[in-house]
Amino acid sequence: MRRIKKGDTVEVIRGDYQGMRGSVHRVLPDKNQVIISGINIVKRHTKPTGRVRTQAGIIEREAPLQLSNVALICPHCSQRSRVAYQIQATGNKVRVCKKCNENID
Repeated sequence: MRRIKKGDTVEVIRGDYQGMRGSVHRVLPDKNQVIISGINIVKRHTKPTGRVRTQAGIIEREAPLQLSNVALICPHCSQRSRVAYQIQATGNKVRVCKKCNENID
């Protein structure tokens, strides 16, 4: 089970975008990276290639950030916190906020 999932709200805690919040657009677990919507925007210059309909020009998109540089925002207490795990009576494993002890899922 991952600590940060797609759709979670996170805050950047290191780097140029420190203090900014956004929702997770994509998680890259093999690289330990995460793509956050609206943060770490880079410009890519592309040429049209052949007859294939590709967008040419300057394209802006989000670049990935390291997972160690972001912290999860608890939806209940609205603070950044670490994630703990609890096993419920039904046997399900859920993520829990370490500050307010509420379920994140």
